[in-house]
Amino acid sequence: MLGWTISDWQQAYQGSSTPAQLLGDLQTSLDSNDSAWISVISPDQLEASLAELAHRLECAEGDHSRLPLYGIPFAVKDNIDVVGFETTAACPAFAYTPEHDAVVVARLKAAGAIVMGKTNLDQFATGLVGARSPYGAVPNSFDSEVISGGSSSGSASVVARGLVPFALGTDTAGSGRVPAGLNNLVGLKPTKGAISINGVVPACRTLDCVSIFAHTLEDSRTVFDLVAIPEPADPFSRAHPAAFSTDEPAIRRPGVIRRLAVPANPDWFGDTQNEAAWQVTLEQWKALGYTLMPVDFSPLFALAALLYEGPWVAERHAAVEDFMADHADSMNPVVRGIIEKASQFSATDTFKAMYRKEALVRSIDQLLAETDALLVPTAPITPTRAQVEADPVGVNSLLGTYTNFVNLADMSALAIPAGFRTDGLPFGQTLISGAWRDADLQQIAGLWMNAYPTPIGATDRDRQPEAPFIASDANDMIAVAVVGAHLSGMPLNIQLTERNAERLEETTTASTYRLYALPDTTPPKPGLRRVDPADGAAIIVEVWQMPASAFGSFVDLVPPPLGIGNVELSDGRWVNGFICEGYALDGARDVTAFGGWRAYIDAVKTERA
Repeated sequence: MLGWTISDWQQAYQGSSTPAQLLGDLQTSLDSNDSAWISVISPDQLEASLAELAHRLECAEGDHSRLPLYGIPFAVKDNIDVVGFETTAACPAFAYTPEHDAVVVARLKAAGAIVMGKTNLDQFATGLVGARSPYGAVPNSFDSEVISGGSSSGSASVVARGLVPFALGTDTAGSGRVPAGLNNLVGLKPTKGAISINGVVPACRTLDCVSIFAHTLEDSRTVFDLVAIPEPADPFSRAHPAAFSTDEPAIRRPGVIRRLAVPANPDWFGDTQNEAAWQVTLEQWKALGYTLMPVDFSPLFALAALLYEGPWVAERHAAVEDFMADHADSMNPVVRGIIEKASQFSATDTFKAMYRKEALVRSIDQLLAETDALLVPTAPITPTRAQVEADPVGVNSLLGTYTNFVNLADMSALAIPAGFRTDGLPFGQTLISGAWRDADLQQIAGLWMNAYPTPIGATDRDRQPEAPFIASDANDMIAVAVVGAHLSGMPLNIQLTERNAERLEETTTASTYRLYALPDTTPPKPGLRRVDPADGAAIIVEVWQMPASAFGSFVDLVPPPLGIGNVELSDGRWVNGFICEGYALDGARDVTAFGGWRAYIDAVKTERA
């Protein structure tokens, strides 16, 4: 189980393994004295969670596809409410027992996932070091003398060490990205408001985001898709714009114009190892066909300064004002000192800072208008625990050099591994773009992850290839490969044509697939499974393209166990295409020998005649 991804867990459940067996073994292996955990699930709690899971499956009439995270374990940062666990925010005097799950946790439980414990953090999510907690500093998963990064230190640690396949963190100024970069993880910092923050202890409510730590882009995307749903009861929840254009200048799709903005003169503050790793990273992006555009980061740094040197620190005070009034002595002194700066600012200062922010954001938008995304080192330094102890505020400030401005500018961000330094420690990079550009960042990151894979976290498991989304050459069109009932002349082809989709070509997949006829589907539908090359064959498909604005409604029509994922074509291209959950292929007829769905259907008609 160590280092398993979501798909590894799903495959285990397709065999003879059960959640009671696997999660029981996992629960037994978790050490409550591990500083990454604040609380670990007890045997009784696990038994209750398994009973709840069984009830959910019964309500789903035994259909596992309706529980896409069936039996998948995960961890939750301890400033996010989970029923049955205290919420401490790493401050024992603040602790309370929630009556309801946070919205994000409730949605994951509804999908079948099971919380294995609450993870450590910099107190009240104030810090990027992972050391400001009475429950202990969380060490880096590669070297115990190096910091883990924070504030989502525990969540990053338990994923990096392979204890769970994913974990929830929060991100206000980099807390979901810095720990990912320092621990060889994917850290998804979504568009602000895409994931509800109801049930999250606030740091800065107007900036807070729930983040996702995972080993793969696919896993982070799976979790994000399940929880990125507007929440009416959350005033900070936002819906994805219905008419969102894919060709706005904030980003262009990979394969069209490949340009990344990078810091013109990055300061490494003496960390020559990170500087060398960055130079390697830049050359690797060039090898992928990207043009790097050095830009002046002055407006970005000026915006970042507003977060801790301006009146936004008063928003942190607003979150804990009542508690601080009576329990200031119970707080971490560094955290308390940061929040107490709120008294230095007036309401007038706040409005002036807001005006300054809007002007800076406008200049930043103009600065990045002609690029695919902004590429930065996740953190310019990789400090030791001793360095943090010697200068806790100064080191923390340097860690946020390339993260602090993101949420203030209403940007999306995706931290991904960028290989290793010569001393064996991981180096991280982050892709940044505008609001609701999360999917675009996944596309770009997928190209990198396949070209330069790293092991799974701090384990010795190899990372499997990612299947990135590659759009067609038209900026506002999305290509999709169809394999069955959507083929020309087939019953569901109208779902394409009524969306003004155009047929581009008939071709075949790479020789790494098998085709199955799914039982009890109307009209008859196939399932496509990717297999080892030695066991696969090329399957006939048609590639269609449709306006991006219509793609979402098309995907909504796809019933489980089918879904839209990524399919490799014979010429090496990856396109959106129909895939099938593995469990649904048990007992399905293997029709690979027919070479394609149309030939199989014709053969069935002949047999019936």
